[in-house]
Amino acid sequence: MSPEYGARRSQVVMVEPALSQLEKLTAAETHRLDRAIVALSVNPELGAEVPGTLLRDYADDVDGVRVIYYVTALRQITIVAYVEA
Repeated sequence: MSPEYGARRSQVVMVEPALSQLEKLTAAETHRLDRAIVALSVNPELGAEVPGTLLRDYADDVDGVRVIYYVTALRQITIVAYVEA
């Protein structure tokens, strides 16, 4: 990889419960959520593992955002739900 390019970002997909929640957010909340999604796309391991599941839980206390997601074998991030945006 050329030094001028960074690591490849993961693709992010939202399932129906997450899409329904997205429709209810204000513009400011959506902006805060976008920042969290970008951070996760760069480093999918940011969130903590949820014991006994394949889910991960990412909480950004600065922006007040929490994202529940899982990462596929191909490093695609699927957002199951998010709260506190």
